[in-house]
Amino acid sequence: MKGGDDFEDDFIADDLVALSDDEEELELSEGHDLSTQSEDPESSTPQVTSDDKTASAKKRKREKEREKFKERKRRKMLAAAITPERSITEQPPHKLAEYLATLQAKTFSKMSVIELEDMRIPASAISDTSIWTGPRTLDNFVDFIGKVLPNLRLRLSQRSKTNGAPTMVFVSGAALRVVDVTRVLKDKRLRGDKGGEVAKLFARHFKVSEHVAYLRRTKIGSAVGTPGRIGKLLENDALVLSAMSHIILDISFRDAKNRNMLDIPETRDEVFNTVLGAPKVLQAIKEGKIQVVLL
Repeated sequence: MKGGDDFEDDFIADDLVALSDDEEELELSEGHDLSTQSEDPESSTPQVTSDDKTASAKKRKREKEREKFKERKRRKMLAAAITPERSITEQPPHKLAEYLATLQAKTFSKMSVIELEDMRIPASAISDTSIWTGPRTLDNFVDFIGKVLPNLRLRLSQRSKTNGAPTMVFVSGAALRVVDVTRVLKDKRLRGDKGGEVAKLFARHFKVSEHVAYLRRTKIGSAVGTPGRIGKLLENDALVLSAMSHIILDISFRDAKNRNMLDIPETRDEVFNTVLGAPKVLQAIKEGKIQVVLL
């Protein structure tokens, strides 16, 4: 999802590097005109000097090092193609709980160990998605839900009973990503004919008051948004928890700098402070009413 950026530490110059003075002298000596040779027939055989031997040795050494570098690069590229980096989201729940706890400690850096433990997302509240072996992309999201979270798929296709009470909240770090996710969640394979609307919640172009008014008059089946906006709507009870069974964290998506949502300090703090850390949400998670899903 971990756009590499590093060059080889042992990088050496390629074949375009200009020849050294010694190499130039060597080539001149190898291609000199016959008029420079001695007129004595016995001296027609070119004389090899110590400088010529040194230049030749240096040239052979550089060529050998270039070949070694190319071979190391070839092996590294082959290994990367065969064994791609595994996403953290493919790990079992207890590993994901440790991952979230490590990041929570960064957000709540001034908390004591006991206080941090109170904020921890238990492994029992994290959905096990390790059976999914395909790419974790929006192209496969409908199939992902159907195979890994069949109960959620069923609930999304049912009619909503309460305004502003989604079955699922999908948390993403960027507004453009929210738009893409919203489009996928409107797929009839998820909503069926009776499922509620999909709420699109982010700050760009929309005031908080507009979202509050929309949620209070609309029966929604799912909500997609940035953590900052979702947090504010949870705080003022515009997003109701009565039907909420899943919160999905959009971890697999990476930005132009190859960072996921929780790698960015500002976004991470909003997720743990205002979404997962919202008192009512955290209580529902600990009581087993809400499952956390790492996509």
